[in-house]
Amino acid sequence: MNPLRPVILAAAGSPRLAKAVTTVPITAAVVRRFVAGADRAALLPVLRGLLADGRRVSVDFLGENTTDPAQADAVVAEYLALIADLATLADAPGTELGPEWAVPLEVSVKLSALGQALPEPKAVDRLRTICAAAERANIWVTVDAEDHTATAGTLATVHALRAEFPWLGVVLQSYLHRTEADCGSFTDARVRLCKGAYNEPPEVAFQHSAEVTGSYLRCLDVLMHGDGYPMVATHDPALVEAAIEAGKSRYEHQMLYGVRELEQRRLAAEGRAVRVYVPYGTEWYGYLTRRLAERPANLGFFLRALVSRG
Repeated sequence: MNPLRPVILAAAGSPRLAKAVTTVPITAAVVRRFVAGADRAALLPVLRGLLADGRRVSVDFLGENTTDPAQADAVVAEYLALIADLATLADAPGTELGPEWAVPLEVSVKLSALGQALPEPKAVDRLRTICAAAERANIWVTVDAEDHTATAGTLATVHALRAEFPWLGVVLQSYLHRTEADCGSFTDARVRLCKGAYNEPPEVAFQHSAEVTGSYLRCLDVLMHGDGYPMVATHDPALVEAAIEAGKSRYEHQMLYGVRELEQRRLAAEGRAVRVYVPYGTEWYGYLTRRLAERPANLGFFLRALVSRG
C-alpha cells in the first residue's frame, strides 16, 4: 500500500489545502486526466469516444456530503438532465444492447450527495426519482460507497429499493472487515467490488495491502459463485487475472477514467466487458486526492505536473 496514502487522504478533508490546490492553474492538467470535464457539454464527447472504442461507461456527477435540501434537489436535477443526455447516446457505436446484463450506460450516485445525512429523510425518495428516470431510459444506476459511517445506511437503502428496481447496483469495499459478509447478502445483485478509497481506522478496515487483497479475493469468490453480476473494479493485474480465471461468463471489469488506459483497451479487444468510471463536475478535489492515494504512479503524475511548466 502507498506509504503516503494516510497523508494524502488526510489532505482530502482539508478545506485549506483544497483551496490552495484548486487555485493552482497547472493543476488543470492533472484534473483533465482523471475528470472528463466540468459539465455535461465537456463530458459527452468523452463518453462517445469510450463507447466507440468498445467500452461501457458509468458516469458520476462529483460531489458528496450535501448539507442543504435545496442542494440535494439540485443534484437530482443534474442527474435527471444527465440521464436525458445519456439517452441521446443510445444509438452511438458501442451501445448495441446485448444480454440482460450488458447495459452500456450507467450513472453512479452517492447517497450523501442526495442528503443522506440531512434531518429530512428524503435521500431514498431522491434516489427513487433517479432510478425511475434511468429505468425509462434503459440506463443502470449504481450506489457508490463512501466512508464506513455511511455503509449500513447505504446498504439498507439499496436493499429496500431493489424491491422496486432489482437491477440497482451497489459498491462494496474489500478493505472493510464487514464486506465479505455483505457480499453474502448481495449474491443475486449487481455488485461493484473495489478495494476502498477512504481513510478508515483499523477497527473497521484492513490496513495492509496484502490483507486488503486477500479480502478482495475472498469477496470475489463469494460473488462469482452467486447468481448476480460481479463488477470487478480494480487495476491490480493479479485481481484482474483472478476474475478472468474464475470462469464466470456474466461479469465485467471496471476501471477509472485516466487509469490503465492500455489495459482497458486490451481487455475490450479480447471481447471482455469493460466499464469505465467517468466523473465530471467542479467538485473534483476529494475524488482526485483519493485517486492519488490509491496508486503511487498517480501521485508521480501529479507531482510532475506541478513542477512542469510545459
